[in-house]
Amino acid sequence: MFSTNHTIVTEFILLGLTDDPVLEKILSGVFLAIYLITLAGNLCMILLIGTNSHLQTPMYFFLDHLSFVDICYSSKITANMLHNFLSEQKTISYAGCFTQCLLFIALVITEFYILSSMALDHCVAICSPLHYSSRMSKNICISLVTVPYMYGFLNGLSQTLLTFHLSFCGSLEINHFYCADPSLILLACSDTRVKKMAMFVVAGFNLSSSLFFILLSYLFILAAILRIRSAEGSHKAFSTCASHLTIVTLFCGTLFCKYTRPPSEKSVEESKIIAVFYTFLSPVLNPLIYSLQNRDVILAIQQMIRGKSFCKIAV
Repeated sequence: MFSTNHTIVTEFILLGLTDDPVLEKILSGVFLAIYLITLAGNLCMILLIGTNSHLQTPMYFFLDHLSFVDICYSSKITANMLHNFLSEQKTISYAGCFTQCLLFIALVITEFYILSSMALDHCVAICSPLHYSSRMSKNICISLVTVPYMYGFLNGLSQTLLTFHLSFCGSLEINHFYCADPSLILLACSDTRVKKMAMFVVAGFNLSSSLFFILLSYLFILAAILRIRSAEGSHKAFSTCASHLTIVTLFCGTLFCKYTRPPSEKSVEESKIIAVFYTFLSPVLNPLIYSLQNRDVILAIQQMIRGKSFCKIAV
């Protein structure tokens, strides 16, 4: 039964991480610093890849898009979160909540499959080095990022439409720092069975399918590494995959904990802490992990610094 006292929803209230004003000010400074480092690190990675001829390879093409996706979803959530930290009215418009929910789901799914594309690239590079250039051609690489963007957007749109098709007639307080599906479902006063089932199916399918492609790629990589007799060759192959595996573990592991449990007050409260990892820590760590563990990126940074130093001396 639907309530007869329906009103048109124009905005929601985001409860955020805490209701302590002092702690909010501290957290606003911490998250602002993390966000600025995220922007600087990922923009630097995009700049390096775009300007350095040694980084014009499929591996860095995918890393370029990974950095772009990290900037997009981190910015969409962080900007509103920082505003709410410093504002007395912690509201978000209905349209703003819809957009935030859509972009978050779309970009997260896109990142899943970009990480899968990166695993495939590593697999071809290690298992079939002689055929690498033909199997990872420019057109194939473009397809391997275009399809995730399109598929992610369609998934995000369908899931968000299902969420906002629900009726919200009671409390409009979202127990989160952004518009998240599980938190919104708890506010609904209409039947949520279809939405819950769709959320579990989509989250489960995309997590399991992307992880399946990644694990399958690494099984082939492991088999190829075991055939390498040279210790130096084995070490180089392992180091190539180490950064990617670290990012996959951080990103997919935290999202698995969030979206594969039924929405409840306890699970939503726990998911806020989990969300901090994939919303703030994962985007800021991605460029650091790849730059610290990758000789080509370190060399490109050194060349950029030397180039700037040379220009200053010349002037």
